[in-house]
Amino acid sequence: MNKSDTKPLLTYAAILSPTGTSKLARKSQSRYGHEPSTWSVCGGALNVTTDPGTDFWRETHYGFIRDSGHFLGVSASDGFTVQIRVRGEFRNLYDQAGLMVRADDRHWVKAGVEFTDGQAYFSAVVTNEKSDWSLGQAIATSDFFVRITLAKESIRVQTSTDGKSWPLLRLAPFPTSEACMVGPMTCSPEGGHLVVQFSEFSITPAKTTGLHDLS
Repeated sequence: MNKSDTKPLLTYAAILSPTGTSKLARKSQSRYGHEPSTWSVCGGALNVTTDPGTDFWRETHYGFIRDSGHFLGVSASDGFTVQIRVRGEFRNLYDQAGLMVRADDRHWVKAGVEFTDGQAYFSAVVTNEKSDWSLGQAIATSDFFVRITLAKESIRVQTSTDGKSWPLLRLAPFPTSEACMVGPMTCSPEGGHLVVQFSEFSITPAKTTGLHDLS
């Protein structure tokens, strides 16, 4: 934790979860998974600097399991939509930031932006025992939004560059859990010191709009 910020982790949820349905997020259970060495809360935003060599991945292609990325989650029951705004300067291979929905260490989703092949791309990884990886469009901005909906044993991932138009990035099966941990995620598998700002975090009842509804 940043020496300049000695407030408890609960402060994050109290500041970043004022919108949406508070009953879905039991703020008292907010907790870090692999707390970064440097982070702070300022002006309603969570600022994080990644530690080097941090990652989330299970087995596919590479053969290794990594569960060392930074993740700050609050508890939410099945049937929710979680949304966040992310700002970051992605420079190193596999630098990434966005949202995570985590049932346990073998069942989780991370979605947001990942830096690969010299560009930042919208990206999603769905892990059901083993991880997969899919990429969306390359984006020129370092300011974007991520939305994940969990309902009826499926995950719907949407991304946006303006907070208004939300095309589908990923639709995948995901096991229903009585309580998942959801919240901001960031890591730097190949580098470190990625500076990310998270804001406008909300959890609401699951959106039921059609897949081609961009709102």
